[in-house]
This record gives sequence, structure tokens and C-alpha cells, in this order.
Amino acid sequence: MHYYFITGTSRGIGKALVEKILDRKDTYVFGYSRGCNLTHDNYYHFNIDLNNAEHVSELTFPPFIDAESISLVNNSGALGDIGPVGALIDSGIANAYLVNALAPSILMNKFIRSYQDDKVRKVILNVSSGAGRHVIESWSAYCAAKAALDMFSQVAAAEQNEYWKNKTHIFSIAPGVVDTHMQDEIRLTDKEYFHDVNRFIEMKNNNKLSSAEEVADKLLKVLDTPEKFDEVLLDVRNF
Repeated sequence: MHYYFITGTSRGIGKALVEKILDRKDTYVFGYSRGCNLTHDNYYHFNIDLNNAEHVSELTFPPFIDAESISLVNNSGALGDIGPVGALIDSGIANAYLVNALAPSILMNKFIRSYQDDKVRKVILNVSSGAGRHVIESWSAYCAAKAALDMFSQVAAAEQNEYWKNKTHIFSIAPGVVDTHMQDEIRLTDKEYFHDVNRFIEMKNNNKLSSAEEVADKLLKVLDTPEKFDEVLLDVRNF
């Protein structure tokens, strides 16, 4: 059996990934998000707000006796407050760090603790962002949170390579510019707070956005064959 734990499964990349996985045989998916619109005998949903660190800390990963592979996909993300530093809302900054950095870091820690000794294929795949690797004005908290996720992933991967024979493969992947709800939010931002908003509007109008399904296919390549990818930081546009 192949077991997957995936956050942010109610829409976008997370939902597309779950649907593709469940089309396969011998797969089970545990989904985590605030809403659920998926129904399948092998899908188990948990309503959770990843803004709440206490709730995230209460999550547990069960033992499996028939697993061929176990994977964690930290897909959920939140842009937080958009605007220049000095004009941000405190809760928006906190939201960006909680969802994009703190929650996935806690889940990675729990996953590794739970399955480190299991002699099966283990993969942690974090959906990061190019924003964590490049400066985007008015996205300071989001950029910083994704950069933190990238570094946490790199450190964890280095530890796995150094200390553990039954290592967990760890990746932090930029998905490109994807046609999701987050992009809807970006295009609605007032130009006063985000001067580059027209570029995102033009990408949508010119069909330059990737679909969630296309990105999900790329993520599955990594989940299926992690040994083929040598770098921790990946970008779906490069493979």
C-alpha cells in the first residue's frame, strides 16, 4: 500500500494531486484542510486550520504494517497580507508564517519521528515558491516564510543523508505560476499596495498560468521516483 498525507486538499494543487493519486490502485490519502469536497473510499479527511499551531501539534501519524511507501505533501499555503513593510496587518504576517513555515515544519518533524526506522520509501514534498528565492515587493512575509521552508527542508535533508540509512527523501518545490485561488487574490490587489499586479493580470489574460493538474503531474514524478532527483530545491519548470 502507498500512503499519502496531504495538506490543502480542498482546492487547487492539493485537490488535483489527491484525485490523481486515488485513480491508482493500493493508495490511501489522508487530507488536511478547512473544507472537504472529495469523496472516495480511500480518502480520509481531517478538518483543520493550519493557522492554529496548537491544532497542528495535536496531529499524529499512524503506524502502517503494509506500507510500500509513505509520503507527506505540505501543499497548503497562504499569501498573507500584501503591502509594503510598515503598512502590513499584524495578523497577516502571522498567518503567512504559520501556514507557510511553522505548520509544515512541525509536520515534517512529526513525520520523520514517526517513520524514521521504517524500511520503506519515504518522501516529504514541500510546495514552496519562487517567491522564497527571489524578492517580490509587497510579499515580504510570504517570501520570508517560503525561504524558511526551503532552508528547513535543506537542513532536514542533510541530516537524513548524514545520519540515517533508512533516509527520508526531502524536497522543497516551486510550482511556478499556477491558476489557483491564490492567483485570484493577487489579481484583486490594489496597485497602490502591489505595483506589479498588472503583470499577474496579463499572465492570466495571456494563458501563461499552469493548471493545477499539470503541476500535480510533476509532483507525482518526484513522489514516485525520489531517487532520480539530487537537489532539495526544485522547480517544476525545470523537469
